Amino acid sequence: MFDWIKEPYQEDNLRRRMPAEWEPVETVQIILPNANTDWEYILDEVSKCYEELRAALEMTGVRVVVVADGVKIGKPCKNETVINLPYNDTWARDCSPITIFDQYDRRHLIDFQFNGWGLKFAADKDNLLGRGVYEKVFKAQEFEYESHYETALEGGSIESDGRGTIMTSVHCLTSPNRNGHSTDEMDKILGDTLGSKRVLWLRHGALTGDDTDGHIDTLARLAPDNTIVYVGAPKDVNDPDYQGLVDMKADLEGFRTWDGEPYKLVELPFPTRILDEEGEMLPATYANYLYVNDFILLPVYGVEEDAEAIWVMKQTFPDKKILTVNCKALIKQHGSLHCVTMQYPARQ
Repeated sequence: MFDWIKEPYQEDNLRRRMPAEWEPVETVQIILPNANTDWEYILDEVSKCYEELRAALEMTGVRVVVVADGVKIGKPCKNETVINLPYNDTWARDCSPITIFDQYDRRHLIDFQFNGWGLKFAADKDNLLGRGVYEKVFKAQEFEYESHYETALEGGSIESDGRGTIMTSVHCLTSPNRNGHSTDEMDKILGDTLGSKRVLWLRHGALTGDDTDGHIDTLARLAPDNTIVYVGAPKDVNDPDYQGLVDMKADLEGFRTWDGEPYKLVELPFPTRILDEEGEMLPATYANYLYVNDFILLPVYGVEEDAEAIWVMKQTFPDKKILTVNCKALIKQHGSLHCVTMQYPARQ
């Protein structure tokens, strides 16, 4: 295991490359909630959230693949393609394949096993979704397909800088109910499948109410210009997430770029606590945003910190247009905007 390498990045030595999410995007995939999913009890509320998300994606001009299973969606938005496949739930980030480029710039869909975040939830249909989406959509777009069902890995658990760095969390990727591998063993798997040359392992930080064992996309995100955008600790020192997020910041301060320099750290506010009907804390986070070419789709929750989060994002990404989507409904099932989307990069 290693946290940084001094020698400069050599692109011609990288036969596989997982692109950064801020690279050009051709398609975004979503999966619609229906009465057969866990959304049934708030189906109208969450459907309005998805309508807002679809409208924001329409504004970006990106192609959108909408996976439906008997859902009546009315008139599709511009640039939408609707396909029908069975699924357990709607967390597209975690059950969808991950795109890499090979040395000839061909796009490969890497389809890992999805086992319901460590056997917590049913995932038999979701685990087959990657192959189904490939057959219905991406095969015709000249993507290659690779099944790696021997490894359980979700898209929300990893971040790439497009240059061979992957950032992830120890608690998630070494979970016994996923693979039970050591960090050294996961270093090799990530290198073999996704082309990573080094892994930044986050050892602290998690959000109360999160089912994913600390997905990186809820905590810290790689950004252009050697920047990491992360969730700051709550103001209340007695909050159950306070110490973990303080320690996570220390982890991030210890990471180094390819040149051996510290990353530029940008802190997002911790949202005011939102509780569910039983009074349980929900894992709201502004880090769960989505890059879509000239835009960033930012989750908001109807709390006072929304304005500060928007300001931070505008300052950090002055060349991007920030589109907000109210994701209060999504966190009731313990995810947010990035979790319900998966982007597929454009040809290079």
